[in-house]
Amino acid sequence: MGKPILEMVGISKIFPGVKALDGVNLKLHEGKVMALLGENGAGKSTLMKILSGVYTKDEGEIFYKGEKNEIKGPKDAQDKGIAIIHQELNLIPYLTIGENIFLGREPVNRFGKIDWNKLYTDSKNLLEKLGISRNPKEVLGNLSIGEQQMVEIAKALSLDAKIIIMDEPTDALTDKETESLFKVINELKSENKAIVYISHRLKEIFEICDEITVLRDGKYVGDEKVCNINEDRIIEMMVGRKLTEQFPKVNVQVNETVLEVKNLTNKHVKNISFKVREGEILGISGLMGSGRTELAKTIYGSIKKDAGDIYIRGKKIDINCPKSAIKAGIAYVCEDRKSEGLILGLSVKENMTISSLDKLKGKLLTIDKSKESKEVESYINKMSIKTPSMNQIIKNLSGGNQQKVAISKALMTDPKVLILDEPTRGVDVGAKKEIYDLINKFKKEGKAVIMISSEMPEILGMSDRILVLHEGKMSGEFNISDASQEKIMKSAVGMVD
Repeated sequence: MGKPILEMVGISKIFPGVKALDGVNLKLHEGKVMALLGENGAGKSTLMKILSGVYTKDEGEIFYKGEKNEIKGPKDAQDKGIAIIHQELNLIPYLTIGENIFLGREPVNRFGKIDWNKLYTDSKNLLEKLGISRNPKEVLGNLSIGEQQMVEIAKALSLDAKIIIMDEPTDALTDKETESLFKVINELKSENKAIVYISHRLKEIFEICDEITVLRDGKYVGDEKVCNINEDRIIEMMVGRKLTEQFPKVNVQVNETVLEVKNLTNKHVKNISFKVREGEILGISGLMGSGRTELAKTIYGSIKKDAGDIYIRGKKIDINCPKSAIKAGIAYVCEDRKSEGLILGLSVKENMTISSLDKLKGKLLTIDKSKESKEVESYINKMSIKTPSMNQIIKNLSGGNQQKVAISKALMTDPKVLILDEPTRGVDVGAKKEIYDLINKFKKEGKAVIMISSEMPEILGMSDRILVLHEGKMSGEFNISDASQEKIMKSAVGMVD
């Protein structure tokens, strides 16, 4: 295979209260895609932030093109030919697509002024390479999250880097966009680029990667060629044990109807009716844009309904905002935890209790701090949240632990109905299993659970009943015994028998 273009040896990084990396190794080869794998909190992003100059290493050595090297900051990494596509978008919504792609590196003409014609022509070429037909003069904020992710990718490609780091690049992409990205990755391989590919979607690893490196708890576990390994072995390396059952389905006696929705209608959803009972998981499936999230937000009161009624245990309730939904016993864990579900600059404790402060009142309308701390500590233990303390800023937690805090925040309101929108998005296989176990626990407690998911195996593996949406309408309903991937997909694309 030849000498690696980059080698990281014995890399360690310590943050207050935690050793994020402990003697980690990584090798990258030209023309190859290296999958960097591990559970949330394994140290993948920290290692890549050291490689891209965001963090400095505390111990270890970096060899680049055969020579020992120090990466002194993001600009230095960029100058060396290292580009990173972050999982969290680093874009400015009110600038144009082209301005975002070349921000800080705008081409100039012979008079020293920005050459706008070149900037937009080059941007157009990059977008076309990625299969995006948007005008580069369009304001970025008008684009979907998936399209913005493609702009982030175009930005990295514009650097003509030798090493490209892709951190969960397909997380917000449609199947078509993912296909376009994979074509580009194959082109980059043929151009002798070295790619680091971080993903929790193991199917993608076998489709696009040549090698894997696995981290666990900040330590190097090992590396392998993809052709010599299978999915079970990867999972075992990542979690340190075998996952005997991916979807731990439990059967519970289904009792009375908790939530009933009748003829719910607005500009997003049309005439939708269904029931959810105690101890039941109702899966909601459908393609992107089918109205799944909008349905959840309408029930929760963050999107206004134009018509229709909502009943909790047979009693009609008027929901006009999330506060009234919480009061009625409905909790919602949204799909985008970073921008909607959590306040990243606040602590674990503050995020967890923000929706249930009424329950934690002390004397003279103040918060009973002792009660608040006990409640938070109890959820940290119950949910197995890995955090140095309840006062840790939540953005410093791994994605899986952030998701557990978001679920705890919802549970702290003591809901009768729990709506989970993409509960395992961006979460590793080990944390997924923990979240599935928690969902089963809610089920056993007699809660009515609505689970929205884009992952077909998850919908089929965890649901008792499945509703399918197409263009805002209900296009199918299946008991789990009758459901199949083919039937759900037919309903999702509007092919109703």
